[in-house]
Amino acid sequence: MSLTSALNIAQTALFNSSRQTSVVSRNISEASNPDYTRRSAVLSSTAPGAQIVEIRRATDHALFRQNLTAISDWRAQATISQGLNSLRTQVNGVDNASAPGSLLSEFQEELQTYAGTPSNRSLGENAVEAARNLVRSLNNGNKAVQSMRADIDREIATSVEELNRHLADFEKANNEIVTGTRVGRDVSDALDRRDALLKKISEYVPVNNTVRSGNDMMLTTAGGITLFETVPRAVTFTPENTYQAGMTGNALHIDGVPITPGSGGNTNASGSLAANLQLRDETTVRMQSHLDEIARGLISTFAETDPSGTQPNATGLFTWSGEPGLPADGTLINGLAGEIVINDAYIDNPQLLRDGGANGADYNHNTTGAASYSELLNTRLESLNNPMQFAAEAGLSTDQSLTSFSAETISWLEGLRQDASSGAQAKEALSAHSAMALGNETGVNVDEEMALLLELERSYEASARLMRAVDEMLGTLMEATR
Repeated sequence: MSLTSALNIAQTALFNSSRQTSVVSRNISEASNPDYTRRSAVLSSTAPGAQIVEIRRATDHALFRQNLTAISDWRAQATISQGLNSLRTQVNGVDNASAPGSLLSEFQEELQTYAGTPSNRSLGENAVEAARNLVRSLNNGNKAVQSMRADIDREIATSVEELNRHLADFEKANNEIVTGTRVGRDVSDALDRRDALLKKISEYVPVNNTVRSGNDMMLTTAGGITLFETVPRAVTFTPENTYQAGMTGNALHIDGVPITPGSGGNTNASGSLAANLQLRDETTVRMQSHLDEIARGLISTFAETDPSGTQPNATGLFTWSGEPGLPADGTLINGLAGEIVINDAYIDNPQLLRDGGANGADYNHNTTGAASYSELLNTRLESLNNPMQFAAEAGLSTDQSLTSFSAETISWLEGLRQDASSGAQAKEALSAHSAMALGNETGVNVDEEMALLLELERSYEASARLMRAVDEMLGTLMEATR
């Protein structure tokens, strides 16, 4: 080997060590960045010495796809869990203290107390006040459900804006990658940005990605809807400012195709958008139907009946805008929970609970005016526990008592919350596990990088010593030729 060749080899080695040191130093500085992928300098033998031909990113496409799926599933489940917790607090209160089922039990207790001493007017007033609290919980629950649906609409609209913005940023990163790949430029940073955007996009919708020639990427949802192909596809949604019971929310479209809501407490939805559609169009609507059916049951149960049977039934303690008629059994009336009120006649005279007659003398059961009369009160108490027909739309048993139906509405929501909570824990753990597995394959291990840095330092010292030796030999040679 000539001295010139040895000098060239030493210079190349110094240059390679310098570039490798730069790559390793960058890895160490970005070690805490979850969106950074480890780089390594790839050497290839040349004459003389070796040359860095590529800065390669560590990749694992299978683990990355699994991580995107886990992120989508977890975001959907977290959205459902948070929504159900909010629904419970707004409608049923802390520990279900203001739930219609809980307040119906309190109303029953007051009725039983009044039935025990029907001559005590103050006990009748207590029973009417308990009925007012029950009606108030139904009215407030109706408002809370519709307010929550409007809030979900606004959240969906905000998410759609963010998703469209992420898709626009994805287009910029993808164009940079495609252009850089064609000219042989290092596009590692742009690839990191694109992967980070994919993680953000997967929080809203489940993403399938396909890498094509030139590092170009195409995105579709899990259902096959195109999200991005050369250009981003439009995600569109028009929110409603206010909601009334029975209203149907607007659909959310990706590239003109509507998104399907999820279902279940441990939801089958992926991404927060499908989860929010589930909350808006399924969960809250079901809760509304429960409130409406409890209101219908109260109106029917406490309707005044003519003892002689010559007059039709009429609204009694609980009334609504459709009086004097009564809502039909098994027929859901949207928004009835917001319409139900206490009959003013009972507020002025709570003893109508004991005697009847709010709709005239023909409906008076206590015809003798006996202070100890309790038959009508006992009949009402029995009616609360007698089977009646409920609408199938409520999703609960259609043949049960009003007491058991109102209790089942509480257990229905609590069951959903439990399923959602356990599902959120499992899916969060899976998301964290997949992120850790991906990080182990593509992330930075500082200990390994520091060890590599020491090796590069030794390589640099060896190359420097070789240059010094060549320099000394050249000096000796020049001295000998003088």
